Amino acid sequence: MFLNYIKEFFVKKSLKFHLNNEKREVFTKNVQTIGLLIDESNFDHSEALIKELTLQGIAFENIKVVAYREKFKEKETYSRATFGKKHISWRGETTEVFLNEFINSEFDLLLSYYNVEDVFIMLVTSKSKAKFKVGFSNVNQDLNRWMISTELGNYKLFVSELFRYLKNIK
Repeated sequence: MFLNYIKEFFVKKSLKFHLNNEKREVFTKNVQTIGLLIDESNFDHSEALIKELTLQGIAFENIKVVAYREKFKEKETYSRATFGKKHISWRGETTEVFLNEFINSEFDLLLSYYNVEDVFIMLVTSKSKAKFKVGFSNVNQDLNRWMISTELGNYKLFVSELFRYLKNIK
Protein backbone atom coordinates (compact mmCIF):
# COMPACT_ATOMS: atom_id res chain seq x y z
CA MET A 1 0.00 0.00 0.00
CA PHE A 2 2.76 2.42 0.93
CA LEU A 3 4.58 1.65 -2.33
CA ASN A 4 1.48 2.73 -4.28
CA TYR A 5 1.69 6.18 -2.67
CA ILE A 6 5.36 6.46 -3.59
CA LYS A 7 4.63 5.37 -7.17
CA GLU A 8 1.81 7.91 -7.40
CA PHE A 9 4.16 10.63 -6.12
CA PHE A 10 6.72 9.92 -8.86
CA VAL A 11 4.05 9.68 -11.56
CA LYS A 12 2.74 13.10 -10.42
CA LYS A 13 6.24 14.52 -10.88
CA SER A 14 6.32 13.10 -14.39
CA LEU A 15 2.87 14.57 -15.08
CA LYS A 16 4.02 18.03 -13.93
CA PHE A 17 7.05 17.78 -16.18
CA HIS A 18 4.90 16.91 -19.22
CA LEU A 19 2.40 19.67 -18.47
CA ASN A 20 5.17 22.26 -18.30
CA ASN A 21 6.71 21.12 -21.61
CA GLU A 22 3.50 20.68 -23.59
CA LYS A 23 3.20 22.37 -26.98
CA ARG A 24 -0.13 24.00 -27.81
CA GLU A 25 -1.27 23.64 -31.41
CA VAL A 26 -3.92 25.72 -33.14
CA PHE A 27 -7.02 23.93 -34.33
CA THR A 28 -7.13 24.57 -38.06
CA LYS A 29 -8.93 21.81 -39.94
CA ASN A 30 -11.77 19.33 -39.96
CA VAL A 31 -11.70 16.48 -37.49
CA GLN A 32 -11.01 13.15 -39.18
CA THR A 33 -9.38 11.05 -36.43
CA ILE A 34 -10.33 10.89 -32.78
CA GLY A 35 -8.53 9.32 -29.86
CA LEU A 36 -10.95 8.47 -27.07
CA LEU A 37 -9.54 7.98 -23.57
CA ILE A 38 -12.27 6.69 -21.26
CA ASP A 39 -12.23 6.02 -17.52
CA GLU A 40 -14.36 2.88 -17.42
CA SER A 41 -14.10 2.78 -13.64
CA ASN A 42 -16.77 5.50 -13.54
CA PHE A 43 -18.46 5.31 -16.96
CA ASP A 44 -20.41 2.35 -18.38
CA HIS A 45 -21.70 3.74 -21.69
CA SER A 46 -18.57 3.58 -23.86
CA GLU A 47 -20.34 1.95 -26.82
CA ALA A 48 -23.11 4.55 -26.77
CA LEU A 49 -20.51 7.35 -26.67
CA ILE A 50 -18.73 5.89 -29.71
CA LYS A 51 -22.07 5.56 -31.52
CA GLU A 52 -22.83 9.22 -30.76
CA LEU A 53 -19.49 10.23 -32.29
CA THR A 54 -20.24 8.22 -35.45
CA LEU A 55 -23.62 9.93 -35.72
CA GLN A 56 -21.71 13.22 -35.96
CA GLY A 57 -19.94 12.02 -39.11
CA ILE A 58 -16.77 10.48 -37.72
CA ALA A 59 -16.01 7.11 -39.33
CA PHE A 60 -15.94 4.23 -36.83
CA GLU A 61 -12.49 3.11 -38.06
CA ASN A 62 -11.13 6.61 -37.35
CA ILE A 63 -11.96 6.39 -33.65
CA LYS A 64 -9.30 4.71 -31.53
CA VAL A 65 -10.40 3.88 -27.99
CA VAL A 66 -8.33 3.15 -24.90
CA ALA A 67 -9.97 2.52 -21.56
CA TYR A 68 -8.60 2.95 -18.04
CA ARG A 69 -9.65 0.87 -15.06
CA GLU A 70 -8.65 1.85 -11.56
CA LYS A 71 -8.90 -1.79 -10.50
CA PHE A 72 -7.43 -3.63 -13.47
CA LYS A 73 -7.99 -7.39 -13.25
CA GLU A 74 -5.37 -9.41 -15.09
CA LYS A 75 -7.60 -12.46 -15.59
CA GLU A 76 -10.60 -10.52 -16.88
CA THR A 77 -11.11 -10.09 -20.63
CA TYR A 78 -11.97 -6.56 -21.70
CA SER A 79 -13.80 -5.62 -24.90
CA ARG A 80 -11.26 -2.90 -25.78
CA ALA A 81 -7.65 -2.03 -25.06
CA THR A 82 -7.59 -1.40 -21.31
CA PHE A 83 -4.85 -0.31 -18.94
CA GLY A 84 -4.46 0.26 -15.21
CA LYS A 85 -1.96 1.65 -12.73
CA LYS A 86 0.35 -1.31 -13.21
CA HIS A 87 0.89 -0.42 -16.88
CA ILE A 88 2.65 2.83 -15.97
CA SER A 89 6.06 2.65 -14.35
CA TRP A 90 7.40 4.71 -11.46
CA ARG A 91 9.05 7.05 -13.96
CA GLY A 92 5.77 7.67 -15.78
CA GLU A 93 6.62 5.44 -18.74
CA THR A 94 4.01 3.19 -20.29
CA THR A 95 4.77 -0.52 -20.51
CA GLU A 96 2.06 -1.63 -22.95
CA VAL A 97 2.54 -1.50 -26.73
CA PHE A 98 -1.09 -0.47 -27.44
CA LEU A 99 -0.79 2.40 -24.95
CA ASN A 100 2.44 3.67 -26.52
CA GLU A 101 0.81 3.50 -29.97
CA PHE A 102 -2.17 5.47 -28.66
CA ILE A 103 0.06 8.13 -27.07
CA ASN A 104 2.20 8.51 -30.19
CA SER A 105 -0.74 8.71 -32.63
CA GLU A 106 -1.30 12.23 -33.95
CA PHE A 107 -5.07 12.38 -33.65
CA ASP A 108 -6.89 15.46 -34.84
CA LEU A 109 -8.76 15.38 -31.55
CA LEU A 110 -8.24 13.63 -28.21
CA LEU A 111 -11.34 13.25 -26.06
CA SER A 112 -10.35 12.77 -22.43
CA TYR A 113 -13.62 11.33 -21.21
CA TYR A 114 -13.11 11.29 -17.44
CA ASN A 115 -13.97 13.69 -14.66
CA VAL A 116 -11.79 12.37 -11.83
CA GLU A 117 -8.23 13.57 -11.35
CA ASP A 118 -6.33 10.29 -11.46
CA VAL A 119 -2.64 10.84 -12.21
CA PHE A 120 -2.32 7.70 -14.32
CA ILE A 121 -4.99 8.60 -16.85
CA MET A 122 -4.01 12.28 -16.74
CA LEU A 123 -0.44 11.30 -17.63
CA VAL A 124 -1.67 9.52 -20.77
CA THR A 125 -3.60 12.66 -21.76
CA SER A 126 -0.58 14.91 -21.20
CA LYS A 127 1.82 12.63 -23.11
CA SER A 128 -0.54 12.27 -26.08
CA LYS A 129 0.65 13.68 -29.41
CA ALA A 130 -2.91 14.64 -30.38
CA LYS A 131 -3.23 18.00 -32.10
CA PHE A 132 -6.16 19.18 -29.98
CA LYS A 133 -7.38 17.94 -26.59
CA VAL A 134 -10.88 18.21 -25.15
CA GLY A 135 -12.06 17.14 -21.70
CA PHE A 136 -14.20 17.97 -18.71
CA SER A 137 -13.96 21.31 -16.95
CA ASN A 138 -13.54 19.82 -13.47
CA VAL A 139 -10.23 18.12 -14.38
CA ASN A 140 -6.88 19.95 -14.33
CA GLN A 141 -7.26 22.98 -16.62
CA ASP A 142 -3.73 22.57 -18.06
CA LEU A 143 -4.46 19.19 -19.66
CA ASN A 144 -6.96 20.19 -22.32
CA ARG A 145 -7.41 23.09 -24.72
CA TRP A 146 -11.19 22.94 -24.40
CA MET A 147 -13.15 22.05 -21.33
CA ILE A 148 -16.82 21.17 -21.49
CA SER A 149 -18.88 21.55 -18.35
CA THR A 150 -21.32 18.65 -18.12
CA GLU A 151 -21.91 15.47 -16.16
CA LEU A 152 -19.99 12.30 -17.03
CA GLY A 153 -23.15 10.31 -17.70
CA ASN A 154 -24.57 12.91 -20.08
CA TYR A 155 -22.46 11.86 -23.09
CA LYS A 156 -25.04 13.04 -25.66
CA LEU A 157 -24.80 16.62 -24.37
CA PHE A 158 -20.99 16.40 -24.28
CA VAL A 159 -20.79 15.28 -27.93
CA SER A 160 -23.40 17.76 -29.15
CA GLU A 161 -21.62 20.66 -27.40
CA LEU A 162 -18.28 19.51 -28.78
CA PHE A 163 -19.47 19.42 -32.39
CA ARG A 164 -21.41 22.65 -32.00
CA TYR A 165 -18.16 24.39 -31.03
CA LEU A 166 -16.18 22.63 -33.76
CA LYS A 167 -18.64 23.82 -36.42
CA ASN A 168 -18.30 27.42 -35.19
CA ILE A 169 -14.52 27.29 -35.55
CA LYS A 170 -14.50 26.10 -39.18
